[in-house]
Amino acid sequence: MGLTFYGYPKCGTCRNAYKWLSGKGIDVEYKDVFQEAPSLEELRRIVALSGLPVQKLFNTSGDVYRELGLKDKLPSMSDEDKLRLLAEDGRLLKRPVVMDGLKATVGFREEEYELTWAR
Repeated sequence: MGLTFYGYPKCGTCRNAYKWLSGKGIDVEYKDVFQEAPSLEELRRIVALSGLPVQKLFNTSGDVYRELGLKDKLPSMSDEDKLRLLAEDGRLLKRPVVMDGLKATVGFREEEYELTWAR
């Protein structure tokens, strides 16, 4: 089974993660998160499969995050509202997000990829 990879081609972390996966011979369906953000249902699945709180899905170093003042707004928002916000603008999503239907990872740490995606 291949992986769905939400990334951004100009992101160095995404390039490194993609290169790591490709180097292991893992089939990856690449989706540009700026052009094709995960749907609300996919985001719910990512949260469930990753075991991460919704808050951890946000790219806190991104321009859009800062422009919207989300550091101050997110704590008072419901998880569902946070997910809707992420579904509306893929630039808010921490990347890369990788999933296979059974598990998901957010961001790139080689150790985590080795444990999660190496076969």
